[in-house]
Amino acid sequence: MHAPANPSTSGVIPNPFARPKTNKELYEFLWKQVLRAATYAILVAVFFIFGHILIKGAPVVFGQFRTTSSFPYVANDFLTKLPETLHVLEDKQGNKYETDPKGSDVIKAKLGDNLRSEKTISYSGGGILGPIVGTVLLVAVCIVVALFLGISSAVYLSEYAKHGRFIEIVRLAILNLSGVPSVVFGLFGLGIFVLSAPVFTDVPLDRSLLVIPLGFTKLSFQGWDACVMSGAFTLAFVILPVIITASEECLRAVPQGFRETSLALGATRWQTIWKSVLPFAMPGILTSSILGIARAAGETAPIMFTAALAFKDKLPWQNDGAWPLVENPGWMGEVVNGSSQGVASLTESVQALPYHIYTIAARIPQSEYSERAQYGSVFVFLVIVLAFATASVLLRRKLRAKYKW
Repeated sequence: MHAPANPSTSGVIPNPFARPKTNKELYEFLWKQVLRAATYAILVAVFFIFGHILIKGAPVVFGQFRTTSSFPYVANDFLTKLPETLHVLEDKQGNKYETDPKGSDVIKAKLGDNLRSEKTISYSGGGILGPIVGTVLLVAVCIVVALFLGISSAVYLSEYAKHGRFIEIVRLAILNLSGVPSVVFGLFGLGIFVLSAPVFTDVPLDRSLLVIPLGFTKLSFQGWDACVMSGAFTLAFVILPVIITASEECLRAVPQGFRETSLALGATRWQTIWKSVLPFAMPGILTSSILGIARAAGETAPIMFTAALAFKDKLPWQNDGAWPLVENPGWMGEVVNGSSQGVASLTESVQALPYHIYTIAARIPQSEYSERAQYGSVFVFLVIVLAFATASVLLRRKLRAKYKW
């Protein structure tokens, strides 16, 4: 063993077992650095994207933020008003006035000959209350439909279906669905839910594909038109492959002994699944739903064909009380319209944040005013997705703490 050459001057004692790196170790070291660089590049990109949105979007939301003593306790116009066309007027002294269509006439009359220029920017005035409400409705209904269908399918494939070539083909088909472009799902939703879904009506439309008399009314396959239900069902089919695959894996992860013990005690197959399998698999299933929420909330192409409008001057519940799924509704419509106006809101077409962002980013001329509305919308959109994901995480943690094995 050799002593350090001169530890008193360097302050670091060399490793007496050190030796030159071999070619294999050098090769391993280089690959480690490449992998590390790739990881940090992703992190830098993520921080840059979210930081950029935070810096430009947060001031739009919080710049005028103040609380009030009355509901909804927020006085920020960006959160509480519907989108409007922004009018920007400039006088000869260079002063600019931002207003809505009604206010522009008043300002022009006040300025008179002092008016230098006027320009309008669509969807950049007012707020984004309509897109926020539409997005929340679409995602909420989508998650309910997707979780019900997805978990039902996963339980059947995992607990009831007999292993064989047919079931393997079914699983392969479900996996392949996850790779289908979202615009194809949009066309699927247009054909199935908007134009062909069943409707109760006494007077079927001419385009109805099939009419089945029921005695008291008729069941007509003429579609639900573009509405929240059509869009939510379409989004549910977009995220179903993720939920089915993940849920089936979570069900398989539950120890087989749980099932055998339950069956040995006299429980039926369904009682075993309901009481001894599903509760322990639910935390993992909710984890998959988080991924589904993020994708469903961000999809634009499917809702373009089935639910979303570029502009609407009313909220979904500010309709005329009609129940589009039941034309000439009779007793059924009276029950529905009289008892559940909120449910009738699901049959209204809505604005949605992804489509609103696409519209102000790609369909109108860019300016400082459209950019402000764009970044503010993206910021609010991320907050909504984060809220849905946080709710799922909290629910998952609660269930995981309750059911452990």
